[in-house]
Amino acid sequence: MLAVAGLTGATPFVPAVTLAGRPIAYVARSASGIALLSFNQRRVVLRLHSGTTDAGSAGWRFGPMIGGPERSRVLGAVNGGFRLSTNPGGFFSYGRTGAPLRDALASVVGYTDGYTDIGTWHGEVPGAGHGAVVSVRQNLTPLIDNGRPAASAGCDSCWGATVGGVSATARSAIGITADGNLIWAGGLHLHVTDLVDALLGAHVVRAAELDINPDWVAAYLYARHRAGPHVTPVPASPGQQGINGQLLLPYARDFFTFDLR
Repeated sequence: MLAVAGLTGATPFVPAVTLAGRPIAYVARSASGIALLSFNQRRVVLRLHSGTTDAGSAGWRFGPMIGGPERSRVLGAVNGGFRLSTNPGGFFSYGRTGAPLRDALASVVGYTDGYTDIGTWHGEVPGAGHGAVVSVRQNLTPLIDNGRPAASAGCDSCWGATVGGVSATARSAIGITADGNLIWAGGLHLHVTDLVDALLGAHVVRAAELDINPDWVAAYLYARHRAGPHVTPVPASPGQQGINGQLLLPYARDFFTFDLR
């Protein structure tokens, strides 16, 4: 069901996940070493998971690990946003608030029809036509809006504190194209402008930065050789430090999964 293309050097998007012979997810690598994952929302739905710490393990629809029925439908998973204790924005899931939502922040918004949009809260999102909002994860102000990078994209320190105070570190972001594909991008030793350039090259029109620093930037695709819950995690970002348990065991931080509809 799932084959992961080799990522040696720069590559265009190539199929990573096929279903009945049709691609539903793609993988690419930029010249600067950034891995990109692209998901077709007609076949894939994004889920916001809490972690054991952010926003706490008890009472959430999607908790701190990929388990239960979701294990049979998960295609990929990526890191979430900054620690909520750093006040990067809000967290909301299925009627419950883990941190208050704030206007004008970059927001990854899920709706009852399974569609996810990305935009400024009470600006582009929430929007009409997709039902009620079921989840929101905010993280800082938009990295890309209306196809244009943030004015502060050249200021690395404006986009989060780095371990050791370095400028180039592991960084990640999630964006959406004009036709609704979701794009995750991440890599090591990056400046913010590297991330922006890769996302714009993938035709992203709106994007939110996600977490940074090597301990917290990771993405996986899950190979499945037969129907059922048995999956093999495949790192999507070459050289990533990775997450203990590869999100199949409880994890402290929030994260996103990409599930087959």
